[in-house]
Amino acid sequence: MNKWLNEAEQKALSQALSNDARVLYLLGLKPTVDLTTGKTPALNYKQLLSMLNAKENKFTLGRQVNSLIKELSQVELISFIDEVDLNKSFNGKILILPLLMIKPDDYTQLHLQWQKMSPDWSPNSTLYQDLTKLVGIIDNEFSSHELGDFVAYWLGRPQTQFTQFQWTQKFVFNVKQKRLAKNIKAIHKVGSQIVTAKAGVVADENAKNLVAKYSNKIKTTSNS
Repeated sequence: MNKWLNEAEQKALSQALSNDARVLYLLGLKPTVDLTTGKTPALNYKQLLSMLNAKENKFTLGRQVNSLIKELSQVELISFIDEVDLNKSFNGKILILPLLMIKPDDYTQLHLQWQKMSPDWSPNSTLYQDLTKLVGIIDNEFSSHELGDFVAYWLGRPQTQFTQFQWTQKFVFNVKQKRLAKNIKAIHKVGSQIVTAKAGVVADENAKNLVAKYSNKIKTTSNS
């Protein structure tokens, strides 16, 4: 690995990935990313297939590209901006490269020690705030129940070890999944996410309705 990759990316790329998935990240996605937002342009299968088939015609179908993207997602090198159906085409979707946006000096210590999940685990608060902003979580406050569910799940997999950076990152993606408004009657929805209803938001909607109501009355009176 070289200085073009930060420490978090190096560790993620060193995990169990196919070389084709690594090539897709290094040559197909990273060179096109917006360094300010961490977002890629809309995925273009034709361009990605051409890049992957530089020497031999190994990839011919979009679902083969999907498979490589899923590999990268599993080690959290990429994330989708919007909710996607993993069984359908990713062509035209926008990705974010969250590890690219993390300044390596900010979280060096969090990459050094691997650990199993413990009953008293909690995410690194600063990293949690940074990552939730990067992946577009609107309401990033989490409950003790959400944290407890996450810890309980991984306590049942004692053979699994990650760094504190990776554990926090996994928790962020878990929280994001819970915020996605899918088949849930949300108290309040912003885009595709569930957020806690705020008094100000409700008041604003009521105010708009009242303005519309009385505007119509004024128009009716004027026309009489």
